[in-house]
Amino acid sequence: MATIQPAPKMDILKKQSSHEIPKIDLSKIENVPYFIEKEYIRDIDDDFVYEEVPVEDFYENENEENFELALLKLDDGSKDKLTVATPPRADINIIPETTDDFIRNFLVKLNLLKTLNAFQNEWYEHVQSGRLKADDVGSVPDIYAKNQQLADQVKFFKFEVDRFKKAAEKAKEEYVKMKKERDYHRMHHNRVAQEKNKLITDLKRLKLHYETYEPLLKNMKDKYEGAIRDKIVNQLERDRAVAELGAIKSNENLSPNKLEKKDMGPTQKRLLEYRNGEKALREEMKTKKPEEPFITNRHPKDSEFPPETGLNPYLNRLKEDAHNLTSIRLSQTIQAHNLPISSIAIHPRKMIAVTTSDDKSWKMWTIPDGQMIMRGDGHTDWVSGCEFHPNGKMLATSSGDSTVKLWNFEKQKCIHTFTDHLQAVWDVSWHSCGNFLVSGSRDNTAKVWDLNSLRCRYTLRGHADAINSVEFLHFSNIILTGSSDKTISLWDARTGLVAHNFYGHMNSVNHATFNLRGDTLASCDSMGVVKIWDVRKVSVTESHDFGPYSANSVAFNPLSTMIVVASDDGSLKSFNIQSQQLTPLAAHEDAVNCVKFDINGSYILSGGCDNTLRVWS
Repeated sequence: MATIQPAPKMDILKKQSSHEIPKIDLSKIENVPYFIEKEYIRDIDDDFVYEEVPVEDFYENENEENFELALLKLDDGSKDKLTVATPPRADINIIPETTDDFIRNFLVKLNLLKTLNAFQNEWYEHVQSGRLKADDVGSVPDIYAKNQQLADQVKFFKFEVDRFKKAAEKAKEEYVKMKKERDYHRMHHNRVAQEKNKLITDLKRLKLHYETYEPLLKNMKDKYEGAIRDKIVNQLERDRAVAELGAIKSNENLSPNKLEKKDMGPTQKRLLEYRNGEKALREEMKTKKPEEPFITNRHPKDSEFPPETGLNPYLNRLKEDAHNLTSIRLSQTIQAHNLPISSIAIHPRKMIAVTTSDDKSWKMWTIPDGQMIMRGDGHTDWVSGCEFHPNGKMLATSSGDSTVKLWNFEKQKCIHTFTDHLQAVWDVSWHSCGNFLVSGSRDNTAKVWDLNSLRCRYTLRGHADAINSVEFLHFSNIILTGSSDKTISLWDARTGLVAHNFYGHMNSVNHATFNLRGDTLASCDSMGVVKIWDVRKVSVTESHDFGPYSANSVAFNPLSTMIVVASDDGSLKSFNIQSQQLTPLAAHEDAVNCVKFDINGSYILSGGCDNTLRVWS
């Protein structure tokens, strides 16, 4: 058995004489290194002479065959194959540990260094003096070493038992925790199953209830379609009667007032009665105020809605001033904001435009130079929409902070803030008289505001989702709304009631607008589908898929021969309604959010997520 001894002591024993006693520094005994003794076998120098074995020729003649020699070689080969020599294994001799080594190891193990030092001094003193010989020292029986090994194994096994106990306790805790979680999820599953069964029962009940209304709805739909047909027929008859009246009036040589009633024919008599009735009705309308049956709490400063005359002054100017853009090109790029542009408004009489942005501000620009005139800050969130007052002296803005603000350019400040909406406001639009403003919000409502009394006159409720766009028809009390519930609605601003609903979009309607004549409207949705509607027939006349990217805004040119669509793919799509030709206009570097024609159709403005305002002409 190998022994461990301090290295310096062996060196000292070799150098010192037999009468010197080795000295060991007990303060540094812990730093004394130990190593296993090594023994080297020296080369044996002897005078033995080795003879060289000569290489004999087995064949005297290589060309001559020897049968006996072949048999001999075959026999030797078979013996070599049968003899399989196992590799030599070294014999392991267990040398018992000597008594002094056992004592030293025992003292070192118990850290009895002083006793070890005294034992070594006395041991070497006896060895050097000859009183103690190597033969007198016996070896320790193997039973002690085995007992020591068994004690170490017992200690190790106790440690493993403790470790396994801790692991078992931890596993038990995890098991209890998992069991509690299982019970919780089982209870939650049972509750969800009960709610599911309850919902299924409610759905079945609602389905049965709905089936009872289907015949009534079908009947009402038939009546509604019949009423629409009667309305269209009456309109055609009225137009024909007006045309006949004009023809009769132009062909008359004598004034009806100069003719006596007895000299008139039946047609002239009917014409005179019609004119007298029309004159009396006109005088009555002038003296009688329009009725508003749903107003119960009138304010003394409330404005009166103007009567429906059906006259649009823009149409007269349209014949002389309108331009028809056949080839469109980019003429100016304005770096307007630091964040995406959300809407554009064009001044009714001047070459001025206003842009709103997600940076909570609006800016006024000259067109097409791109010089900034004015800037407005006051909203606490992104500004979503804007529009000039019909006289051009004020601006209305809507914002994600749920407010609508009125800005006066002469005073250069915000003069009022409407705060009745509950969520973000997406769009605003002015009545042509300038006394009313409508706003559409994410709270599923649109509100009509009175600028004289500064209060909400009506709240338009009927959409099932956010209202994304609102617009007053020119010189009319009709309001157009487009909603995320995939519908478009026409409202009467005087009563706050819906007049017509347009169904056909399969996705959220992002924007809807009238043409200048007011007989056609266009709408676009979040999948790039654009529809053109006939207002009188309440039906789709054209449907075009410009997707798959979202169509964010649509605009008519003044002649209603072209529409331009702002798309999420970073382009404008110009579509000629007459020739059905589509022309993409690519200049923006990101999605285009808004597009506008000026009132004369001489240029187009577009704004997008690349923070730029671009002028096309």
